Amino acid sequence: MHLQKLLVLIDQRKLQFKYMSEIIQKVKNLSIGFRSKKGEEILILRNISTSIKKGETVGIVGESGSGKSTLALAMMGYVKQGLYTTEGECLFYHSNLLKMSNRDLEKIRGRKIAMIPQNAGQSLTPNLKIGYQIDEALKLHTNLSKIDRDNRISELLNKVRLPSPETIALRYPHELSGGQQQRVAVAMALAGNPELLLLDEPTTGLDVTTQAHVLELLNFIAKDTGTSMVYVSHDLGAIAQVSDRIIVMYSGEIVLEGPSRSILKKPIHPYTYGLLKSIPKLSLAGLPESMPGSQPQPGTVLKGCSFFDRCNLRENKCKNNSPQLEYINDLETSVRCFNYKSLKDKDHISSPISKNETTIKENEILNLTDLSISYAKQKLIDQILNKTVDTNPTVKDINININKGETIALVGESGSGKSTILKSIAGLLKTKDGKIRFEKDRDLSSDLKKRNPSDLRAIQLIFQNPDESLNPNHNVEEILSQPLKLYFGLSGEKLKKNIIELLEKVRLGEFYMSRYPRQLSGGEKQRVAVARAFAAKPDIILCDEVTSALDVSVQAAVLNLLQKLKDDFGTTYIFVSHDLAVVRAISDRVAVLYQGRLCEIGPSKNVYQFPSHPYTEVLLGAVLEPDPDIKPKLVAEDIVEEKPPEQGCSFQGRCSRILGDKCKKETPPWQITKSGNAIKCHININDLEKLQS
Repeated sequence: MHLQKLLVLIDQRKLQFKYMSEIIQKVKNLSIGFRSKKGEEILILRNISTSIKKGETVGIVGESGSGKSTLALAMMGYVKQGLYTTEGECLFYHSNLLKMSNRDLEKIRGRKIAMIPQNAGQSLTPNLKIGYQIDEALKLHTNLSKIDRDNRISELLNKVRLPSPETIALRYPHELSGGQQQRVAVAMALAGNPELLLLDEPTTGLDVTTQAHVLELLNFIAKDTGTSMVYVSHDLGAIAQVSDRIIVMYSGEIVLEGPSRSILKKPIHPYTYGLLKSIPKLSLAGLPESMPGSQPQPGTVLKGCSFFDRCNLRENKCKNNSPQLEYINDLETSVRCFNYKSLKDKDHISSPISKNETTIKENEILNLTDLSISYAKQKLIDQILNKTVDTNPTVKDINININKGETIALVGESGSGKSTILKSIAGLLKTKDGKIRFEKDRDLSSDLKKRNPSDLRAIQLIFQNPDESLNPNHNVEEILSQPLKLYFGLSGEKLKKNIIELLEKVRLGEFYMSRYPRQLSGGEKQRVAVARAFAAKPDIILCDEVTSALDVSVQAAVLNLLQKLKDDFGTTYIFVSHDLAVVRAISDRVAVLYQGRLCEIGPSKNVYQFPSHPYTEVLLGAVLEPDPDIKPKLVAEDIVEEKPPEQGCSFQGRCSRILGDKCKKETPPWQITKSGNAIKCHININDLEKLQS
């Protein structure tokens, strides 16, 4: 009997080994490029060879322009217009997708290979209900009857853990949160039961808790269905949570490939080592170390190692000789580097650079008093009678004082009111109640048109996406000249001199004056946006998610730049972000918001070391570390609340420590912890501190 059980177990192990070792896609010597105006062949991908096993999740990482998305698209037989395959194959089982007709590809795409895009909101049709859109995918990729399709829609929405599938199916995309939209995109991709899922930055725009829940969902789907996944991202924290294996790309080549743990624990290529050093750490205060330089443009590296100009391990042979991928047995890793052994012996990634710990004096520059902001439209008759219609505004009773020269961060999930408060300070959004007082002696109008030129100059805003804030028809000189002309009346040589000085301060230089936004990288565009803000010589700069769309290396450079400019000019920053590790790196104080209500505020060091409010614990627990052994702590349900409760604590619907009716009916009081944090919570402060210890 025991022998029979042993034989069954052996058969199961053999089947599992076969399942995980079967290759469903193989890329062989793939090169993709385009022809320049001079007729020269310029490669975007160079001699890529890799494979995807059945049931395996492979992460592809690298900076923008490294070729990640081009490779992922090729894996479903698609090459962007203007590009062409110069050599190589992309085999799905034994069929070369790059040689197949469109009709044959239609039988594979959606059914065998599916893709989940970066922005689900843009990929869903806004005027069609969710159920109808999933039904379209089922009609296209399955032969199910109408009744079976209806059942399958509910089954798919259940599988991606959306509550009340029947209700969700009847909603339009705009009625769902970003996380819910992304789950719908996953459900649509699963409609045809694909064997391979390609995910292109699927969690980049999501807040920290939503991102953690979506990644947990992807892990569940991979285990539950045995679907292979290719996860493209520049976020090494996300990659660490889902990937069995990681491919690191640089300048169109694979420079490192191996098991997730080996790549992240022992990064034996200097580029990967540099990427990991660029990531701010939640457990360590201080700015991350940014890599010098930038990725070479396609076609500029004719010989030698493409990472040569940025590498601190370079030698003469690296300049003229191109290293080949070498397999390292003990790490099960392939590396493209002559000097990988010097990194192999390193035990850890170096710590962040300590920022100057300046003591912020109590010298108030801005004060928000009982600030409330509503998006509700007031009828004309209510305006005449001065009647209040919105008793539960989007943002309510915000009291924050901000001192000269400090960086205060506003953190919280999407919908917490961070950007709403920032827009109100900037005068782009009218307040419902309360005051915004500037420099103690005057109240700022919430109507931008009523502010005087001095106040307009004193408060500048840096937007999240420089592509949307920089005029594409103006070159850098014209963009930077506008505030200098407007606020200081500069012209001629004096104007040009100031523009050059600004560019040098953001580490660009005179060479960039004639360039247009389309000729700049993402990091360079954001530096121009920073320079434009500083051109007005402001007292306060409002930073709205200024690093969220950037690669980790560029993000580190921008954070160091902002800190340097702050130290030089004594500028005050109000920094909005959902990335709590970034906030830890740059902020002096942190204000935690939930549904437009302030939950906790205190010195950054104290909030991170001794989080006192249950919601702050939820946020910090969901942060993703670039370490496969550190899993996020999802201590609150992934519930989207459409509006704050009319009474009681704003966090009552998701709090794991709720005290019953007291939390539901009574507004919580402010309490001061021993560490100096102020929290708004019914739980006795002594009880919270006991739980922490």
